Amino acid sequence: MKKTKSSTPVTAVPREEALELVALFNARRYAELEARAQLLVMRYPTSGFVWKIFGTALLVQGKDALQPLQKAVALSPADVESRNNLGNALRAAGRFDEAVASYRCALDIKPDDCAAHYNLGLALRDVGRLGESVASYRHALTINPGFADGHYNLGISLKELGHLEDAVTSYRRALAIKPDFVGALINLGIALKDLGRFDEAVESTRRVLAIQPDLADAHSNLGNLLKDLGQLDAAVASFNKALAIKPDYPEAHSNLLFTLNYVLDQPTDALLREARSYGEMVGKKAAPYADWPNTPEPDRALRVGLVSGDFSQHPVGFFVEGVIAALANKASDGLAIFAYSAHSQSDALTDRIKGSCQGWCAAAGVSDADLAERIRQDQIDILIDLSGHTAYNRLPMFALRPAPVQVTWLGYFATTGVAAIDYLIADPWTLPDAAQGQFTEQIWRLPETRLCFTPPDVAVQVSPLPALINQHITFGCFNNITKMNDAVVAVWARVLMAVPGSRLFLKAKQLDEGSVRQGVVARFAAKGISEDRLILEGKSDRATYLAAYNKVDIGLDPFPFTGGTTSVESLWMGVPVVTLAGARLVSRQGVGLMMNAGLPDWVASDTDDYVARAASHAQDVAGLAALRGRLRQQVLASPVFDAPRFAQFFEQALRGMWTRWCASAPLQNP
Repeated sequence: MKKTKSSTPVTAVPREEALELVALFNARRYAELEARAQLLVMRYPTSGFVWKIFGTALLVQGKDALQPLQKAVALSPADVESRNNLGNALRAAGRFDEAVASYRCALDIKPDDCAAHYNLGLALRDVGRLGESVASYRHALTINPGFADGHYNLGISLKELGHLEDAVTSYRRALAIKPDFVGALINLGIALKDLGRFDEAVESTRRVLAIQPDLADAHSNLGNLLKDLGQLDAAVASFNKALAIKPDYPEAHSNLLFTLNYVLDQPTDALLREARSYGEMVGKKAAPYADWPNTPEPDRALRVGLVSGDFSQHPVGFFVEGVIAALANKASDGLAIFAYSAHSQSDALTDRIKGSCQGWCAAAGVSDADLAERIRQDQIDILIDLSGHTAYNRLPMFALRPAPVQVTWLGYFATTGVAAIDYLIADPWTLPDAAQGQFTEQIWRLPETRLCFTPPDVAVQVSPLPALINQHITFGCFNNITKMNDAVVAVWARVLMAVPGSRLFLKAKQLDEGSVRQGVVARFAAKGISEDRLILEGKSDRATYLAAYNKVDIGLDPFPFTGGTTSVESLWMGVPVVTLAGARLVSRQGVGLMMNAGLPDWVASDTDDYVARAASHAQDVAGLAALRGRLRQQVLASPVFDAPRFAQFFEQALRGMWTRWCASAPLQNP
């Protein structure tokens, strides 16, 4: 009887063919490698090596490699490289927890595998487990100290944890190994900026542009640095350069719009055109939802979503904490708050905000499409942007319209330009009727104030009026130095001249930089104010910062970009603020705060009135002392701090928006 041929497949790949695959990979001829490996998996279907090569070829080309790599692992379960690559494919598919598991399996097999430790660090960072990611990178670097990418990504996780000095060290180590490492130079510049080391940050960013002059990210980063240094024209030019290179670059466009708020005498129609241009750019990329699962019932409980990267020790966090808590503490169950956090940084304030929310989503790193779908699945009725054109904004996601009603509030002070955002929340003081045409959104005014501050959680007492001891008036401004344009310097110099012997106390993060301090001194010297009349301080912790107001008699508000957080904190510390009423929302924040705090005589109509009011108040030392003694209690009882009262008006506004949408919503299918 004739024997039949065995049908058992051949598993061993001939050496020559295996070497051919490796050669194609090393030559980066990935398309050829894919085609060759695809033929070989049919010839050697039980070869884990061939499936690994096939999957790897797909992976490096950005194609779906999951099935081939799963097959490779199944056939060669002890192959560390296959498990590593499977983890990479799972990361690419957004299946981060499974990726973590795959890398851990690789390390169970080979505990000293540098690539597995490094990749595990990447995946742990993807899921927000930053401390664990740092440990994984450090394991990788113990195995291979000369691994530039390991130092670089360690720096990224350290920065996100707020360990800025350690991040700088990691970036510098990466650059010592690879001096032209553009990513490390960019991130080094960002970390140095956050540390207030602006000159070094500019140097690092310019090094990037020397290597890669057409890198839009670097031009945008340079613009942010120049903005912080008060070089506004140069900053605007950098943002425009970034947009010339990459016209569909929403972050650079947001940075440009934000910076234009600092520039004096900007035509409102030009600002609106620029914002509309941004809105059109993100709108072209979006395929917005046109229907929602939300039932259009005017009186039912509302699900309200808040989107921000600032649910932490940040001005937005300070304003929103008390409001969310007041909404959560209401006896009524008519409203539930869901938060979508666009930044991984968290602290004790984050935990308090989270505790007042019914739902919490860590949205950092989540794509716009995926975040929009999550919001839609959460059946959010009203989605509120708290960022505008500030850092970590998700305005392109709002262009997808994941909720039937969309609103912008709190974190920004001008129009977003995004057509899918229906309303902007303001008040009668900050946005008079004449300013209505400056916005793409409809204006919804709260009756008293658009801002409600949470009392600081630090025990800093108000001191007696410093002038009683110093025998001179100390004016102060703790705003960002970028707001101190030449017109502001000129007016403040006039104030100092009108009040003999007075001093000006400036406190801002930029003043830790020697060149900035020298520049401030020179600018006032040019207006006849000597250095001995200036007190300059840099950044400090919040308690020290608040205590510094105990050295100030009268606050001076900059313009056109007036203070918000600094002005409220000044009032809480017993220091009234002279503010100039402008024509735009960003120029009227001080008006809203002073009027709601019961201080109408601290609002000036023009620069001459500003100087006159500052000088007049300075002459009334007894009146200043009396006001200081009662001001904290006065503002705590005012709309500026009364969170339950604010929450009532806020909820009424949201209900009004919802009722309006219900009236226009299409009929639901039975």
